[in-house]
Amino acid sequence: MKRFWILDPSTWPSTGFGFSIGKPRARSFFFSFWLFLFGLCSFAQAQQSGKIPRLGYLSTAGEPRDTAPQLELLRQGLRELGYVDGKNIAIEYRTLEGDLSQLSSVMAELVQLNVDVLYVASLTGIRAAKQATGTIPIVMMTTADPVATGLIQSLARPGGNLTGITLMTRDLTGKQLELLKEVLPNASRVGFLLDADSKPATARFREYESIASNLKLPLQSLPVRRRNPDFPAAFQAASKGRMSALIVVRSSLFSDHRKEIADLAVKYRLPSLHEVSGNLEAGGLMSYSPNTADSYRRVAVYVDKILKGAKPADLPVEQSTKLELMINLKTANQIGVRILPAILARADKVIR
Repeated sequence: MKRFWILDPSTWPSTGFGFSIGKPRARSFFFSFWLFLFGLCSFAQAQQSGKIPRLGYLSTAGEPRDTAPQLELLRQGLRELGYVDGKNIAIEYRTLEGDLSQLSSVMAELVQLNVDVLYVASLTGIRAAKQATGTIPIVMMTTADPVATGLIQSLARPGGNLTGITLMTRDLTGKQLELLKEVLPNASRVGFLLDADSKPATARFREYESIASNLKLPLQSLPVRRRNPDFPAAFQAASKGRMSALIVVRSSLFSDHRKEIADLAVKYRLPSLHEVSGNLEAGGLMSYSPNTADSYRRVAVYVDKILKGAKPADLPVEQSTKLELMINLKTANQIGVRILPAILARADKVIR
C-alpha cells in the first residue's frame, strides 16, 4: 500500500534565519528552492537520456571505399531495428587500410572511447579486440572456426565478452567444387589463389585439396605475398600450368584487389569461383556463399540485444545458414563459358 504525506506549513519549524517556513515569504523561498532542485534533476535526466550508444567498427581491410558497402549493410540492418547512425546510435568507424601495424593503437583508441559495443570481422582484429578489452562486448563476423581457433568456449555458450556470426565456408567446399565441375565438366586442373602469408589460408587450401582429390580434380596453389602482391605472375603461372579454372577464397588481400583479379581472369579467359559474392560485382564469374546482407542483419540483431542488456557470454554464436548462388553472365560471355539454363534457374542472382 502506498502512503502519501501531507505537510501542514503552519507546523513547520523556524529556520533560524529570522523567519518561519510557515510564513508566506518563507514558503515562497522554500518552494522556489525545491523547484530549483527539481529543475537540476530534470536537466540531469535529460542529459542522460540524450546520450546515444556508440558502436566501434574496426575494418582491417584496404581502402575505405572497399569496405563502404559492408558498413552500409550494417547501417541498413540497424535501421531495420530502429537505429539511425547519427541520431540514436553513433558508429565510430576506423579502418587500418591494410596496415596491420596500426592494429593495436587503433583498437586501443576505440577502447579509450569507451564504446558500448565493438564490431570486428577479421581473425586478427578479433584477437586484438579480445586482448584490448575484457569488458566491452565484442560482436564478430568470421569465416574461421571460433572454437577451434580458441576465440570462444563453444558455439552455444561462448563465454567472455565475445559473440556473433561464423560463416565457416569450410562446410561448403564440397558443394562449391561440385558446382565448378557442373559448370566446367571438362576441367582438368584448377588453380587456387593463395594468400601465402596467412596460415588460415594455407589450411583452407589443404581442405580444398583433400575434397578436390576425391572429385578427381587436381588442385594447384598460386601463392601471392601481401607485400607488393604480384597477381599477374600468379595468372601467368596458371596459364603456363594449363589450368581450367580459379578458386578465390575469402581474404582481405583478395578483397582489396578484387577488380585486378577479375580483370586478369577475363584477360586469361579463366573462369573463377569465389567465396565472396561481392567479388562478382567486380567481374568474377560465380560464387556460392553465405548471404552477406543477411549476415550483417544478424550482426545488427546482436548489437541490439547487447544494447538492451544481454551479455555476450549468454548469446550463442550463430552459423550463417542463408546461402546464395550468384553468376555473372556478362563475364561468362566475355570468356566464352556457357552456363546451362538449369544452373541459371537455380541462381539467386544473375548479373547480365
